[in-house]
Amino acid sequence: MATRIAMWSGPRNISTAMMRSWENRPDCTVVDEPFYAAYLSATGLDHPMRAEILAAQSSEYAEVVRQISAVPVTSALQYQKQMTHHIPRGMDMSWCKTLKHCFLIRDPAAVIASYAKKMPTVTEDAIGITRQVELFEEISEICGCEPVVIDSQDVLRNPLGILRQLCEALQLHFPAEAMLKWPTGRRNSDGAWAPHWYHNVEQSTGFGEYAATSPELREEYAVLARAMDPAYRQLWQRRLLP
Repeated sequence: MATRIAMWSGPRNISTAMMRSWENRPDCTVVDEPFYAAYLSATGLDHPMRAEILAAQSSEYAEVVRQISAVPVTSALQYQKQMTHHIPRGMDMSWCKTLKHCFLIRDPAAVIASYAKKMPTVTEDAIGITRQVELFEEISEICGCEPVVIDSQDVLRNPLGILRQLCEALQLHFPAEAMLKWPTGRRNSDGAWAPHWYHNVEQSTGFGEYAATSPELREEYAVLARAMDPAYRQLWQRRLLP
């Protein structure tokens, strides 16, 4: 049976680059944001390429759960790129018990600055940081152990070291050459939303260079960033150290 790995992130992280890294392993297939259509259907939100997303995926949470936890896969590993804000509060998460879980975090100010370039408004629910902490606690209880946490800043500073530690924590072989470099271009596995969101990663051949930044946010977004910082720090304290 395949080992299924769920990486829980919010938007505007390095989540798609991380998916590229895992998909470039010869033993791994990937699933890109499987709950996106269900999330849009349940919330009625008008996201870019909404019609294409709803046409490409199941809008039923129960069916998506079946697909990502019970449908057999031919590869030894299945990597699931999961967005925390796609999971409604109160959803039965018992299916998580059979998966290995990781959490990918990013400083809230950086998330908000990036998200604001792609979307007209930024809200607490949209960036998924509060939900990330809630899911971390819920999955920890269901699985009986805390998931692995990595910070995108640490990955960009030292991709070799962090990915090696991540694979060790998941008790997996680490093929460094495969996971650190990949070909440019779009993938068949990319979600229907890729034309709006994935331009930069489509040009990439590896994780980008780390650059220290202090994004300038308008006042309401600076307030949101400060409000989200305690939740981010809860997981940051649990991260793999660089």
